[in-house]
Amino acid sequence: MEDILKDVHIEGGTVTNVQFVTDGCFTLPDGRIISDLPAFCRVVVNLKPTPQSDINIEVWLPQEIWNGKFLGTGNGGGAGFINYTPLAFGIRRGYATANTDLGTSPNANTLIGQPERWADFGHRATHEMTVAAKEIIQVFYERSASYSYFIGCSTGGQQALMEAQRYPSDYNGIIAGAPANNRTHLHTGFLWNYKAMNPTPGRTILTKEQIDFITHTVVRQYQGKDGGAPGDNFLTDPRKCNFDPDTIPNCNGGDYNNGLTSEQLSALKQIYAGPTNPRTGERIYTPLPYGSENCAGGLELQQDPEKLPQSLLYMFKWVFGADFDYTRFDFDRDLDTLNEILAPILNANNPDLNEMKKFGGKILMYTGLSDPLVPYQDALHYYERVIQDQGGLAQTQEFFRFFLVPGMGHCGGGPGLNDIGLGVFQSVVPSSEHDVFTALVEWVEHGIAPDKIIATAFKDNFAPNGISFQRPIYPYPKLPEYVSGDPNLPSSYQGVDHERGGVLTPAERYLV
Repeated sequence: MEDILKDVHIEGGTVTNVQFVTDGCFTLPDGRIISDLPAFCRVVVNLKPTPQSDINIEVWLPQEIWNGKFLGTGNGGGAGFINYTPLAFGIRRGYATANTDLGTSPNANTLIGQPERWADFGHRATHEMTVAAKEIIQVFYERSASYSYFIGCSTGGQQALMEAQRYPSDYNGIIAGAPANNRTHLHTGFLWNYKAMNPTPGRTILTKEQIDFITHTVVRQYQGKDGGAPGDNFLTDPRKCNFDPDTIPNCNGGDYNNGLTSEQLSALKQIYAGPTNPRTGERIYTPLPYGSENCAGGLELQQDPEKLPQSLLYMFKWVFGADFDYTRFDFDRDLDTLNEILAPILNANNPDLNEMKKFGGKILMYTGLSDPLVPYQDALHYYERVIQDQGGLAQTQEFFRFFLVPGMGHCGGGPGLNDIGLGVFQSVVPSSEHDVFTALVEWVEHGIAPDKIIATAFKDNFAPNGISFQRPIYPYPKLPEYVSGDPNLPSSYQGVDHERGGVLTPAERYLV
């Protein structure tokens, strides 16, 4: 079998390694070990759909417990590596599973002057991975997969929506978490926040204690007033929060951990306002959500002059060169240049999903309401645009449902609900009621659409520590509202329709 796999014909691809893992443990390239795995065959492939391309993929094939299905999985950030966590997730559930580095190895910052690799990152690598994986499955099992699914969050969510928009027959069902689909404008938002906090390097940088104080001030004013329980330390519906930054105490000559200087307050107001075109006043992207300021990926990262440029400004270097200077970026003309080059290949903003709907495909999208990296407002607005294209909410929910998760940070974590069944540890038995992936499978294979999922908050965001509380989440526009009883129990909540829309949205020219 090893020789057969090494010789399998993959257009534009070469099998570089075949490994049989039988002892339940796999050692990652960095030396870490993943355990509790079923026996599987690992196939490593290099793909070159263009001469400039350099896409790496891995396909993990369960040897004994294959359920007859395929799972494609997403990456994160600028990628540049194989994401092994979702590969393990997939084969533990019996799926032949694939992942790709999106063609950006060793680092997205190194792709200056390589436009074909930008296109690989934007959409092509995921599709090529899918095609190659299906070929390998056919050879290994001597039959094709009966169903194909995709799961991804953040960049993986962008991959998910790109698949739905550009390659609608690749997958029967897709989960798009916190999708970074409005990619060029999302990163323009990062740059906007970074510039706001660094007009004069070091003068407006916030301490961790100040950032915590901001979030606590926001949440304290609105906790329990937006449908959540009175003791929540997160917001259930940040759209109901009309926070006035001027209520934060001034600390120009006092306690810096319990207030802001005038310069810091001015910078924070710019961040809450969000990026706009300085010439026309048009909105470019949605702002940081209230209540997310101190979550992972929030203000602490987005103001950091060492970490932010390396992790989140790579696409500006692609267009403007390795010596890109954030201080000189023009949010009018330079953004037009960025969009002209990158928007057609990176942005997955097309609301027309009719081909996937006709194919019978299903999509579940989710996002955390305390996510500071990919604000929920953009996903909500994208969903509203799909509703408009479909002619109504009911028509959209026939194949595409969207879950807002109170208190969830970026793809998980956060001060509130932090798991919907996609975590590394399966502390909650997978079921369509507790697990969004099982819910998707039930919808695709049995026609049972998810009307409610019980989400979980684990103690200290770590499943082995046990459950802190649970509550239901519902398809948009419903959100859970506290009724009575123990606020830690899902039975104490009911789904209530909240207003549709209600978020700051980009101008039409920034939705390409």
